[in-house]
Amino acid sequence: MSERRARVWAGIDAGKGHHWAVAVDETGATLWSKKIDNDESAILSALGEILELAEEVHWAVDISGTSSALLLALLAAHGQQAVYVPGRTVNRMSGAYRGEAKTDARDAYVIAETARQRRDFAVIDVPAQLVADLALLTAHRSDLVADRVRLINRLRDVLTSIFPALERAFDYSSHKGALVLLTGYQTPAALRRRGRARLTAWLANRGVRGADAVAATALEAAQAQHTALPGEDVAAQIVASLAAQVLALDDRLKQIDKQIRDTFRGHPQAEIIESLPGMGPILGAEFVVSAGDLSAYADAGHLASAAGLVPVPRDSGRRTGNLHRPKRYSRRLRRVFYMSAQTSIIREGPNRDFYLKKRAEGCKHVQAVIALARRRASVLWALLRDGRVFSSAPPVTQAA
Repeated sequence: MSERRARVWAGIDAGKGHHWAVAVDETGATLWSKKIDNDESAILSALGEILELAEEVHWAVDISGTSSALLLALLAAHGQQAVYVPGRTVNRMSGAYRGEAKTDARDAYVIAETARQRRDFAVIDVPAQLVADLALLTAHRSDLVADRVRLINRLRDVLTSIFPALERAFDYSSHKGALVLLTGYQTPAALRRRGRARLTAWLANRGVRGADAVAATALEAAQAQHTALPGEDVAAQIVASLAAQVLALDDRLKQIDKQIRDTFRGHPQAEIIESLPGMGPILGAEFVVSAGDLSAYADAGHLASAAGLVPVPRDSGRRTGNLHRPKRYSRRLRRVFYMSAQTSIIREGPNRDFYLKKRAEGCKHVQAVIALARRRASVLWALLRDGRVFSSAPPVTQAA
């Protein structure tokens, strides 16, 4: 153990409370194995001990998210780079080693051994401050959107139990006036007592657009039901509370969207990304977070492959040309290209023309959108490579 090696491979099974690190030499023999608390002093102590083992240390982790953020930052601060070994790979590689037990120490050993035998894993880069800010903001926005969907579904379920006609009358996911209505009136009897004129004035005072139409629709639903259902009073209170929560969440989402927009436009390539039709600041921010450094992609095909937009062959023997959807890709990056492609076909232009061309060839809607997303990945990669904004006119070819 006192002899200093030329190279060792350190595998880290990362966790929230603690990590487990294992260092192996060129033969796969374990040189160092220890549990490390997810604390700066403990990580620095373990880092020093592992670096003393060899002249060169290759690091590998199985998590590149929040659990390993402190670990990766400390590695980067000391000039060390780590590669990302996916959990699926660790799980499959575990079957190649003796024994069936699953422990943190065994997982860390498998990670180290996998990194020792393979050289094709992606290097984890600690994001810059702007990218880190966008990652936190977009993740928080996704949580808020999920909370909003849950609240809307709960509101509609409770409202159906006491006033099904009013539940069918509005689309509460996109109609702010209907939500404002529910904060004050949730039962047929209450709406009939208020009357159309006073209800219209009540809605108008709260800034509802088309207050008269909203009041007319609500009263029409109230006239269709004259029976009070069991639990109406308690359910009405719950509906009012849920409607108020959704409205407050909408205000919070507007603030987050503005913060994401302002932060994203501080990125040096924001203007180029936003110039692509269908790519607004929200999707642009998610692209910056999910794609990372563009230099990691040798060509546009690598970027499209990372987004899962390139089919994978599964040929065997005489069976050739058997293409399937890939299983290992960035779901978030794929969503960025898919959603931006779907948005771009709304307006006239080259994106819509390409989509209609694919539909005319017999592709279904989803197939045509994926084909368009693949084409847009190549266009965006070229724009970022050349440092120019999107234009529907092709660039002028210059003589060599």
